[in-house]
Amino acid sequence: MNTPVVNNYGSFDVIFKSGKGSVLKDINGKKYIDFLSGIAVNCLGHGYKPLVKAINKQSKKMIHVCNYFFSDVGVAYAKSLLEATGFDGVFFGNSGAEANEAAIKLARKYGQMQGGDSKKTIVTLERSFHGRTLATLKATGQDKFHPESFAPYPSGFKTIKANDFESLQNAFDNNTAALMIECVQGEGGVIPLDPKWAQAAAKAAREAGAIVIADEVQTGMGRTGSLLASEQLQFNPDVVTLAKGIAGGVPMGACIFRGKANKVFQAGDHQSTFGGNPLALAAARVVLKKITSPDFLVKVTEKGEYIRNTVNSWKLPCVKEIRGLGLMTGIQIEGNPVEVEKECLERGLLFSTAGEHTLRLVPPLNIPKKHIDEGLEILRSVLEK
Repeated sequence: MNTPVVNNYGSFDVIFKSGKGSVLKDINGKKYIDFLSGIAVNCLGHGYKPLVKAINKQSKKMIHVCNYFFSDVGVAYAKSLLEATGFDGVFFGNSGAEANEAAIKLARKYGQMQGGDSKKTIVTLERSFHGRTLATLKATGQDKFHPESFAPYPSGFKTIKANDFESLQNAFDNNTAALMIECVQGEGGVIPLDPKWAQAAAKAAREAGAIVIADEVQTGMGRTGSLLASEQLQFNPDVVTLAKGIAGGVPMGACIFRGKANKVFQAGDHQSTFGGNPLALAAARVVLKKITSPDFLVKVTEKGEYIRNTVNSWKLPCVKEIRGLGLMTGIQIEGNPVEVEKECLERGLLFSTAGEHTLRLVPPLNIPKKHIDEGLEILRSVLEK
């Protein structure tokens, strides 16, 4: 397909026109079950009425205001988010990479405050993914994201192996400023961290005088069946980064911090022109209200277990492993996952690939069971071939 949009994404030859709930429609009128939700962004699906109403209402009042001032919706949302998560402070940005940049800068400053210029190293995990800026690329523990064409990269990052207790023996020292981990390695193949390992890693980092950062850009805001995935792993991060589903599709990111990490940033340390604009925050208020409503997250957990149990019940030889938490599922298969992705797309099902030989399913959190069943039937028909 010849379009004027630079194809940095290797995009498929599909142009979408509209969406409703868990279904998208292209310019030819073809319908697709959405198991991708913009890579975990459209957490309440497409055209969610309360979200549309809030965006329309806010657009008539005030879309943007300079961060030299506060907005009523920004103050209200910040209070609600911090009350719901138990954190003390928040910085608003526009994306996951920007949220992670904020966390990296906070960690570096914290390290310097505690141990001088040498305490700057940030420990991340093999197979991790933290963003597309130079710093977050270097933090990412996958060599394929470090092409020489983008070099030189920022220094001060070290990777260790996830879920490997031996890797913790020499992971941290007096130069360590922070441990930065995903609760589920999404881009790495939907690989959940072992809670005991995460707790041990956090303990070892803190003993070295470092802070602990949870990159919950993909796992946060209800995706794994709890408001934050770190709640399930119980390692109590000092900093959490959020984005993707936080505002239901409107670009937004956030970096929340507590305790010793809360007073690190001072005026001028880190800023963002569009960060925390009233339009995004109005959308975020709707998302937070919905995902914290009674039984919503219980249903997210149930739907995720239903998907994984259903795929497991097929007993297909090509399916090697099924992993995930909540509505974040990885299906490791034998063969080329991109070919499965393409054929499912032709039959009207959207999802993506991640890591090695893995299909990644991250449908809207409010997807109805009938659409889960329709999508799974398409997937099964392709995998059975």
